Amino acid sequence: MPTLLDRLNRLADQDLPHYSIDIEGKVTRMVGLTMEAVGCAAALGDRCAVQVGKNRWVESEVVGFTGDLTYLMPTEAIDGISPGARVRPLREDSQMPVGPGLLGRVVNGLGRPLDGKGPIQAEESISLQGDIINPLQRKPISDTLDVGIKAINALMTVGKGQRLGLFAGSGVGKSMLLGMMTRFTEADITIVGLIGERGREVKEFIEQILGEEGLARSVVVASPADDSALMRLRAAVLTSRIAEYYRDQGKNVLLLMDSLTRYAQAQREIALSVGEPPATKGYPPSVFSKLPWLVERAGNGKEGGGSVTAFYTVLTEGDDQQDPIADASRAILDGHIVLSRRLAEEGHYPAIDIEASISRAMPHIVSDAHMQGAMRVKQLYSRYQQNRDLIAVGAYTKGSDPELDQAITLMPAINDFLRQPLNDSFNIDKSLEALVTAMTSVPAK
Repeated sequence: MPTLLDRLNRLADQDLPHYSIDIEGKVTRMVGLTMEAVGCAAALGDRCAVQVGKNRWVESEVVGFTGDLTYLMPTEAIDGISPGARVRPLREDSQMPVGPGLLGRVVNGLGRPLDGKGPIQAEESISLQGDIINPLQRKPISDTLDVGIKAINALMTVGKGQRLGLFAGSGVGKSMLLGMMTRFTEADITIVGLIGERGREVKEFIEQILGEEGLARSVVVASPADDSALMRLRAAVLTSRIAEYYRDQGKNVLLLMDSLTRYAQAQREIALSVGEPPATKGYPPSVFSKLPWLVERAGNGKEGGGSVTAFYTVLTEGDDQQDPIADASRAILDGHIVLSRRLAEEGHYPAIDIEASISRAMPHIVSDAHMQGAMRVKQLYSRYQQNRDLIAVGAYTKGSDPELDQAITLMPAINDFLRQPLNDSFNIDKSLEALVTAMTSVPAK
């Protein structure tokens, strides 16, 4: 008669079906927007569904843990949650439908349509967790990108695959400049991420600034200011992930994210809620590690592939260029365009401060003559600004400084060159022609 050990060995050799049992947990505590749960078998970054009321489940994400406690952050409002609410792990990854049917659509941070045009008709889907390209396998920045704005094309030329910051305070024409680039830039597809903006501005940007023509070749991911911190965080990641998908299809993509500061603030809310200590001006250390993780997803693909040229707006509170997020962003981006409140108040649009703005890729993608002309304009503009007060009060005597005399003579033409109407587009060739015209102009007597 076989022993118990023999019977167990025979069973071990058989191909028996395997059963997966999902172990549910329960909510034990809630502080602010963070839920504490026990008994939930989920890892950091996993998605869970939390029961709110009798028949409603709200998606949440694991953002931390301590011992047997799991910290969850919801993607939407959880009014009505009660102690002991069930927490069910979601085993499948977050998927975003993509394809030609995605163009012209407006979605939220979960990829769900916001425009009332019905479900997205897409042939495939992608995971939010994309692969990072080896930096040594990326194509170098070697080709110029026409953004349709003469001050940028001529003085801070952008390359395909470059990542730039648009540094501005509130009310200096940041959204208008983004809208111009959306309509004028020579890109196959435009991906726009509106992160943490006012709901009114989202609708205005889509209808008035982007317009039907711009929307037709764009995808808009919108997460207004009243969304949860996790939703805003996901919207920024989704924006980058959609851009990566089209880049992998061989497309030249323009990515506009407004704003990188709201992304950092969302991460700050999450980090502080799970107990991470604040560091610089209330920002925990994880914020400064998340910024390069997001920005590095843009750029050129592998040789023969597409590109993602990205513009990230950075809000400078009180026009402080030394704000921690502004300072960190400046260090990891390939250039920065600074908008000046003084110029905006003078009615000078776009209010680009050419003294404080720079494109780090420009010396490698333009001719020597183009580079020298751009540097000469900056030198004359800077010399005039340094002596502006003396000139205004009549304290400067003509002939004392020949270079300043030239700056005074050419300044009206340079200022006219730097201005551009909202609906006018200048390609790179026209931008350089306008620059030459400004530098060779003869003032009327």
